[in-house]
Amino acid sequence: MKASTLLKLIGLLVLVALAYAAYRLGGSVIEPKVEARIAQIGLTANQVAANGPLPGDVSLYAKELACQQQIPTPGYYSSLNGAEISDSERSGLFPCASFTGAMHGANQVYAWRSADDYPGIAYINNRQPGELYIIGGEVPTAADPIPAGPYLAKADAATGKQIWRTYFDNANASGWYIGNTNLNILDNGKLALSWANHALLVDGDTGLILKLSPLPPGEAPPAASNFKHLTIAPDRTLIFKNQTRPADCKVQGTLGIIKCLQAGMTLPNSVLVAVNPDTLEVLDTLQLPEPAPSPHIVTTFHDRIAIYIGMMSSVRRYFWDPAAKKLSADESWVVHPIQKGQTTATAPSVVGDWIVAQLNGAGSKEVSSSIVAIHRDDAKRSKVTFPFGALRPGEFSFAPPKAGADPENGMVYSADMGLGKVAGIKLDQATGEMKVAFVLDDVTSTFQPLIGPKDKRVLLLTNAKLSVEKEPLMAAIVTENYREQLTWRDAATGKLLAASDFLEPLTINSLTPPGFGGRVYFPSAVGKGFYVLQAMPKPAAAGR
Repeated sequence: MKASTLLKLIGLLVLVALAYAAYRLGGSVIEPKVEARIAQIGLTANQVAANGPLPGDVSLYAKELACQQQIPTPGYYSSLNGAEISDSERSGLFPCASFTGAMHGANQVYAWRSADDYPGIAYINNRQPGELYIIGGEVPTAADPIPAGPYLAKADAATGKQIWRTYFDNANASGWYIGNTNLNILDNGKLALSWANHALLVDGDTGLILKLSPLPPGEAPPAASNFKHLTIAPDRTLIFKNQTRPADCKVQGTLGIIKCLQAGMTLPNSVLVAVNPDTLEVLDTLQLPEPAPSPHIVTTFHDRIAIYIGMMSSVRRYFWDPAAKKLSADESWVVHPIQKGQTTATAPSVVGDWIVAQLNGAGSKEVSSSIVAIHRDDAKRSKVTFPFGALRPGEFSFAPPKAGADPENGMVYSADMGLGKVAGIKLDQATGEMKVAFVLDDVTSTFQPLIGPKDKRVLLLTNAKLSVEKEPLMAAIVTENYREQLTWRDAATGKLLAASDFLEPLTINSLTPPGFGGRVYFPSAVGKGFYVLQAMPKPAAAGR
């Protein structure tokens, strides 16, 4: 073979070897990129930006926990969110939770979905940083009309990976009518819950059911009673109240109760029950004069333990005497603020010496929603405001969440999902006069959590977007034909600070609770599990 031919052959072999090496090297780079792109199909921009679980700002954990432990929480575990809605007053105020975005300037929202699914999820609480408790299996959906539950689960707070899950019931087998179950963590770390006509204690470390006890439904037929409402009094006594349903209502879920009410069905009267937190012994019961479909709150009034309840036609005060172990009604403090055409008062809020309640909890086609403020010392001293004005022909007012409250700043927040509005209201704590500070175009069925210190308070609001613009709201809710986002706003002005992508709908009338390190949890009964969200200052563009 000629030398020139041999050299050409060797050169060709070298080129083939180099090409093969380039292919192999290029493939090792390209393949992960392709796999990453495939994995991102179906993710929102917020999820793509996060690209993984969100631990939040871990440097804030110790600071937030120490801050929370400086706030007295008698009866409750001292954590960022040890109660269904922050405390015994269900204030929705989380002063030790952090907003990690910028108050002035652009923000980026990051999101990640829980690693495991939690069907029919309703509420999320935390204990220590890293711990997350989830109550679910109690919110029917179109795809799962009778979910298995209720159940309690413990999960990793960043990934949503399940640690354990304890089921309490399965309506497919037992035949009970599903109603929501709330979630509270006792000061000893155990979890106090209830469903149907049962009270129970659960070990927060293992999920073991420690105690189970029956609760008396009062005048309501047992099948029409669900002890959804549980709040811990300052002396640790568990104060239960049942949410009743019309005896002939055959629709599952809390939303089903609202549908039956709107159809003209009547509710049995509710009952108040005091229970020992360690033994679950029933200490006393008090039959209420009306149905009370919304939760109660527990606070103090001149050194007495006071229970305030919004009912179908009135707002009333009751007392719990831990020494005598007796519940009693305060007949001097009974107010009838609900105007003709309006519907039930939702859970009250406390703003200084004023008890504030939202009206139209079950909706109205006749009269717009209003806020009433009643003085604690004198029930005859009351003020009313209609933050969204009069109801116009064809409009529907539907305000299921309780009024948000910020006593330190004298603010009250009202959300009317039917009108698609949220208002920030300034309450003069000397006179009770209320003045609307701002009104937002915002569709939400849920509570309005407030996070951060007094001078930098941030309002968390969800905002729903209908898939069909002209579809009636209740039809969209029932068919789950809408998307929903979380927004962070300046609580004093309503100014938008950050907004997430539109996600599967938030569980109706649920809560977006804060987590450690600037995170917020977004539960969805329609989606797979829950989202972990965090707002951060928007990164500067590359090359600038």
